[in-house]
Amino acid sequence: MTDILSIKDLSAKRENLVFMAKSAEVAERYEDMCKIMKLLVQWEGTSLSSDERNLLSVAYKNVIGMRRASCRTLKEYKNSEWLDQYKGLVETELQSICKEILGLLTDTLIPDVRNEIKNKQKQEVPKKELEDLQEALVFYLKMTGDYHRYLAEIFTNDKENVKMAQETYKDALAIAEENLIPTHPIRLGLALNFSVCYYEILKDQSKACELAKSAFDAAISKLDSIDEASYKDSTLIMQLLRDNLTLWTTTDNNEDDGAEEGDA
Repeated sequence: MTDILSIKDLSAKRENLVFMAKSAEVAERYEDMCKIMKLLVQWEGTSLSSDERNLLSVAYKNVIGMRRASCRTLKEYKNSEWLDQYKGLVETELQSICKEILGLLTDTLIPDVRNEIKNKQKQEVPKKELEDLQEALVFYLKMTGDYHRYLAEIFTNDKENVKMAQETYKDALAIAEENLIPTHPIRLGLALNFSVCYYEILKDQSKACELAKSAFDAAISKLDSIDEASYKDSTLIMQLLRDNLTLWTTTDNNEDDGAEEGDA
């Protein structure tokens, strides 16, 4: 079987990689998409654009999403020696994918954007440049929290991932609240996923509801500030926040019902 990375001159130019990542997305070849985006992240001297960040997120989210769904399904079946081994295989795949994207985030993407912010703050640059970098940092920190959370929901005895998810989400939220407007899709998506982490991983219903309600109320108060480009994403995430609040505050709530997540 030919690997996508064997295509001639694929990595000769950044534009080639971006084109093929988009092609892989259209073809729903998400494993190939991950391989391409990994090369793009490792491309020296340039940071990812907003579109490229979204491609990275889509690639790994779809690959990990299949494994998460498989783990949840297999969990419902009666245990057997063979089934336990199969579960182990799926969990190992999930762990490997999470570690790969976490490595890209913590070793390359986050340090690079933090350094860019530090350098730009020393210069007289347009405010928009710094805002774009802060947005990128929140995006990467949110992704980092997400993938630690995915590990924590499968490997329930691994408290390190629980700790890392909570700490990274907190860091991201502090930066988001300082630099992104309440209706920004990334800030709303972060609040949504952090509240899911509180509810499902940390088992803190009060904190989950408090965070979700705070984000929803802040966005509602600034509803007229949503620009046309992000209106659909922002209002969708606000609806998910409200749906989760309803789910979590219903007295006869079934604990098996899954909360909604956002990936803005």
